[in-house]
Amino acid sequence: MAMDQVQGPVPSSTPLERDARLASTDHKVAPSEIAIGVIIGRAAEYFDFFVFAIASVVVFPKVFFPFAEPVTGTLYSFAIFSLAFIARPVGSIIFTAVDRRHGRGVKLTIALFLLGFSTMAISFLPGYAQIGAWSLYLLGVLRIGQGLALGGAWDGLASLLALNAPIERRGFYAALPQLGAPFGFIVAGTLFSFFLLNLPEADFLDWGWRYPFFCAFAINVVALFARLRLVATDEFARLLELRRLEPSPILPLIRGHAGDLLLGALIPLASFALFHLVTVFPISWITLFTHRSAGEFLMVQCSGAFICAGAILASGLIADQIGRRMLLLISAGLIAVFAVGSIIAPLLFEENAIGQTIYVNAGFALLGLSYGQSSGAVTSRLEQRYRYTGAALTNDLAWLLGAGFAPLIVLYLSARYGLACVGLYLLSGALTTLLTLSVSRSEVRQV
Repeated sequence: MAMDQVQGPVPSSTPLERDARLASTDHKVAPSEIAIGVIIGRAAEYFDFFVFAIASVVVFPKVFFPFAEPVTGTLYSFAIFSLAFIARPVGSIIFTAVDRRHGRGVKLTIALFLLGFSTMAISFLPGYAQIGAWSLYLLGVLRIGQGLALGGAWDGLASLLALNAPIERRGFYAALPQLGAPFGFIVAGTLFSFFLLNLPEADFLDWGWRYPFFCAFAINVVALFARLRLVATDEFARLLELRRLEPSPILPLIRGHAGDLLLGALIPLASFALFHLVTVFPISWITLFTHRSAGEFLMVQCSGAFICAGAILASGLIADQIGRRMLLLISAGLIAVFAVGSIIAPLLFEENAIGQTIYVNAGFALLGLSYGQSSGAVTSRLEQRYRYTGAALTNDLAWLLGAGFAPLIVLYLSARYGLACVGLYLLSGALTTLLTLSVSRSEVRQV
C-alpha cells in the first residue's frame, strides 16, 4: 500500500478549538472578558520573568557563582539572564511553525508547559557546591527554555482585545495587556521580599528562594486555561478568517519587511531600556553597593509597580486623545529628561533612601506611560497578513536590543565608571526612539 494511503492527517488542535467554540460561545465575548484573560496570561509570563530576574541578584551569585566576588558573580548571573532574550526570537520562529501546522491551542499548550516546567525545574537545581559547573550548564539550559517558551507564548489575544474594543477606546484596551508586567513584578517581588525579611540568610539560600520558582508551574496552568478559552471564541476565529491573527511564513516576512521589522523594534527602545533600569538593576546596586535590605527595597519597588499600573491605564486614555505616536514621542522625551537628570545627579541613588525611592517611583511612572503603548507596535506600512507574526518578531527584537543586555552592560559600566552610566544608557535608548519615530512618520498601531 502506498505511503500516502496509510498516512493520516497531520495532528491539529483546530477541530478541538472549533468544537470548544460551538460548546462554549453562546454569547459575544465582551472586551472586558478578553481583558481579564489577557491580563492573567501576561501576568503569569512576567511572574516567571521577574522571579528569575530577582534571583539573578539575590540568589544566583551566592548559590551558582560562589567562586566569584559579588560584582563578578552578579555579572555572570546577568549573562545567563540575557540568554532568554537571545532565544526568544528563535522560539517565535519555531512556535510559528507549530501554530501553522497544528493550531494555536497546541502551540500555547506546549509553550506554557515549557515555560512553567523550565521555571519550576530551577527550584530543584543543586548549587555549585554540590555538582560544580554542571549547575551552571543546567541553569543556562533552563533559562534558554524560558526564552523559547516566551517566544511561543505570543498568542494574538492583545490584538483580539484591541480589535474588539470600541474604536475611540482602542488605546485604552491596547494598554490593558501591559498590566501583566507590574502585576507579575508585584507577585514575584512580594514573595522574595517575604522570604528575605523573614528567613535567616542560610535558610533563604538553602530553600527559601526555591519556593517562587516552584509556584510557577501552577500559575502557568491557570494562565493556559484562561487563554485557551479566548482562543476558542467566535471573535478569534473570525479574525483568523480575515487573516488578522493568522501566522505568516517567516522568510517572506523577513525578505519583504526587514526594514519595517527593525523600525518596529527600535520604536519602543526607550521604554524597554527603562524597563530593566527600574526593576532589575536597582536591586543589584542596592545589594552590592549599599547597606539597605534587598527585601525592604523590593517592597519599595512593588509600590512603584502600582504607580506603573496606574500610568499604563493613563497611557491608554491619553493615546485615545492624542494618538499613540504622539504619546510615544512625549514619553520618550520625558525619559530623555529623566536620563539627563540621572547623569547630572547620580549620587541621588547611592546611600540616600529618599533619593532611591524617588528614582524608583518616577522611573516606574515613566515606564507605565511609555510601555503601555509600545509593546508589539508595528507601522501601518506592514502588510495586514504579516502583522501578527511581524508584531511578535518586533517585540522579540525590541526586548533583545533594548532590555536583554541592559542589566549586564549598565552594572559593568556603573561599577567601573559610576552611576552616571545608567543615565547615559537610558539616554541612548530615548534618543533612538525619538530618531526612529521621526524617520517613521506613519501612525504606530497595535496589530
